[in-house]
Amino acid sequence: MSVRVQVVLDEEEAARFRSQALKESKSLSSWLRNAGRKMLEESQRWQSLTDSESLKQFFQKCNERELGLEPDWEEHKELILEGFQSGKKV
Repeated sequence: MSVRVQVVLDEEEAARFRSQALKESKSLSSWLRNAGRKMLEESQRWQSLTDSESLKQFFQKCNERELGLEPDWEEHKELILEGFQSGKKV
């Protein structure tokens, strides 16, 4: 059984969605349905960190996303102490 859902969008947003749907040779309705499904899948993927493999993949993606190296703990402590001793509020 199908259910009809009404979505309220401003004109600019509706035009952008419609334009993207046309680029993908889809109807606006189909494009919105797929976008909703994609959001649900993404949400479920991030919530499933219950086993070691998904946790490993999560940290691997985080490492790939970040640039450079994180300062070591001694550098962090020096920066914290420096700020505390200077009395400056950041």
